[in-house]
Amino acid sequence: MPTLKLTAAIAALALAIAAPALAQAPNTLTAAEKKAGWKLLFDGKDLKGWRVYHKKDVSPEWQVQDGAIALTKGGAGDLMTVDEFGDFELSIDWKISPKGNSGVIYLVKEVEGQPNTYNTGPEMQVLDNDGHADGKFPSHRAGAIYDLVVPKEGAVKPVGQWNQAKVIVHKGHIEHWLNGVKVAESSYGDDAWRAMVAKSKFGVMPYFGRAATGHIALQDHGNQVWYRNVKIRKL
Repeated sequence: MPTLKLTAAIAALALAIAAPALAQAPNTLTAAEKKAGWKLLFDGKDLKGWRVYHKKDVSPEWQVQDGAIALTKGGAGDLMTVDEFGDFELSIDWKISPKGNSGVIYLVKEVEGQPNTYNTGPEMQVLDNDGHADGKFPSHRAGAIYDLVVPKEGAVKPVGQWNQAKVIVHKGHIEHWLNGVKVAESSYGDDAWRAMVAKSKFGVMPYFGRAATGHIALQDHGNQVWYRNVKIRKL
């Protein structure tokens, strides 16, 4: 008969072996998340519900690879949700290639004569801080409200690792979270926001940062990037 200590050790080992199987599968929702109103924007299988900005379909450079949305090479255009969203909490994992640059752009409007998603929507920067030239500019580093708010340092993971990010837009306020840390925040749409925009590269863009609702876009900056666990809930 095994001793109590040996029995306990065997039980602990069995739990350790089983633990990975109990982890939540990528691109799925738990019962609690469903109850809280979360909705998947990507199921890990196809790009239904997405299209390229100013196009009706998805460019072939945007693909699904190993359960992730992958930009395989530049020239695809920004991938954008078909639906628009107002106040929301967006949760998304991203992984960038060495020397890579991308971004999650939100509150995007398709305006005639505006060729880029960033002509209208603010951006959460996705970047290899150490390898890309943009890393030299504090307001261009990973997690930033791009060119507007400098992110808190130390939250981003090394190139090639997955980062868990959140964007919250609620009642005239924006928050960016990276790996459980709030890295940037700002008011949105008020005088302070407009003054900050006026001093940035977006000051010459008449439609930037004005919309209360819009699409969510994944930026094609010419570098390989991967996204998964893309989910949203309305606030």
